[in-house]
Formats: sequence, structure tokens, C-alpha cells
Amino acid sequence: MLLDSASLYFRAFYGVPDRFHAPDGTPVNAVRGFLDMIARLVSEFEATHLVACWDDDWRPEWRVRLIPSYKTHRVAEAVLEGTDVEQIPDPLAVQVPIIVEALALLGIVRAGAAEHEADDVIGTLATGAGLPVDIVTGDRDLFQLVDDSASVRVVYTARGMNRLQLVTESYISEKYGVTAAQYADFAVMRGDVSDGLRGVAGVGEKTAASLLQQYGGLAHIRAAALDEATAMSASVRGTLTVAAEYLDVAPRVVCVVRDLPLEVGDTRLRCPSGQYRARLQTFGQRWGLGQSVSRILAVLE
Repeated sequence: MLLDSASLYFRAFYGVPDRFHAPDGTPVNAVRGFLDMIARLVSEFEATHLVACWDDDWRPEWRVRLIPSYKTHRVAEAVLEGTDVEQIPDPLAVQVPIIVEALALLGIVRAGAAEHEADDVIGTLATGAGLPVDIVTGDRDLFQLVDDSASVRVVYTARGMNRLQLVTESYISEKYGVTAAQYADFAVMRGDVSDGLRGVAGVGEKTAASLLQQYGGLAHIRAAALDEATAMSASVRGTLTVAAEYLDVAPRVVCVVRDLPLEVGDTRLRCPSGQYRARLQTFGQRWGLGQSVSRILAVLE
């Protein structure tokens, strides 16, 4: 199981009431929610190995060089809020180090990579894992990693933890009309306002899916647009031509990296014992985590 950690702790922060505080007054709603999510996910999907994938760089410079608008609006919002991180409100920012400490005490591997996002860490670990893989995220971009033959699927959290969706190749085909292997090209053409990716003007999801069904992939679509002998409509041909500069670089931004030189160590889940269990109990009391520590320990036993 690969966790898109920021996606989950943001969801925990906004989904768990903010009345939960440590004895010293520090808010801990995100910590509680994050630990409870892990306990539920591990139990429900019977995970034997777990990695909390981390954004060591949530807006890598190499992606920004390719598309300067990449996540620009998030930077603007952060500046307005007086913070230099990705829209992390102060009550959540103080909880992230507590989450990091909790993962360490639980023996859960946390993996990041310099100049890369958690998506890239997930892409690398999901590729050739040798085990069935569940990717837990609220980010559709990771649908590009779904591969039934390799037993890679997404546990999609966008509708909430009580309405989890299992994303397989059939889910993608039925919902979007493309294959999982085509999803990155589909996302490039559709664009994503939340990531500052403009997409191809006039090409929405239906048109993007239709083009991929007809031509197979973005490279073939672009080649067809340059070939007057193809049956492509003049309007679509024109809009693809206008978008040529964007299409030259967008695939490198949208496609997750799958070959990072990661060394994550032993990712097997084990229940802490002895001094580690005692330290966890002390940790839970210090931060006022209630039954969250007990619940996750019970799942790991």
C-alpha cells in the first residue's frame, strides 16, 4: 500500500473536527484522522507492506521550467496567507512533524525524493513492485499507474473515506472512455486548472477520449493533425496546432516519474513491541491522541 500522504493528511485536517487538541493546546485533528485512516485502510485492504510517500518538493523546479503556470495559483494563495508552503494552514503545519514522528514510532517507512513529488515516489514504487499494489490518493493523476496485469489499482478517496472507490482499468474505461495507459495523454489534453495546466482549448474530456479512441495516443493524434489526408475536423486540427508549444512539454509534467533511485528498506508492517510500544503510548498521551494509537496498534498485531 502506497499512501499519497499529503492528500490524506489534508483530508484528515478538513474532515476531523478541530476541537481535538493536545494537553498543551496544539491541534491534533489531522494526526488523529491520519492515523485512523491508516488503521482502516490496512485492515480493510489487508495490506502487508506500507509506504507513506512524501512531497520532498511539491512544485519541482524542473516541472515549472517546462510549464511556468504549474501550481502557480497555489503559490499566490500561499503568499496571501503568509506562508511559504503549499496552502498548509498554520493549524495543519504544526501537525505535520507530529505525523512524521508517529510514522517513525510505528515503523512505517516514509519515502520522498529530492526535486520530486510524492506522485513520482509512488510511480517508482508501484512499477515492478512484485506485489499487488494499492495506491491511496485523492489525485486523479495517479490513475495513469493503474495496471490490472501488474495488480496495481487506486483506492480513490475524493468522495471521502466512507465512499472509497477502487479504480481499475475497467473503472477508467467506463468513466472516461480511455485505457489506463492512455490516461496521461487524456489528462494532458483535458488540462487541470488546480495544477495550472491549461490543456488544449476546445478539447474537453469527450473530445480527448474520442481522439484517443481513434488514434491511440497523443503522438499519433499530433501526427494526424499535421496530415491533411486524415479525417480530423479542421477545428480540432487547428486547436491542436495552436496548442503545439504546450503539447511539446505537458506530457513530461503530467507523466509521473517511474525510475527514481529509491532505497526504502523493509516496508513490511509489524506491530511495535517492548520499548517502542511504550514510547508510542507516551507519545499518544503527550499529544492527546485518544484511541487513535490503540486502534492502529490493534490492526498491526
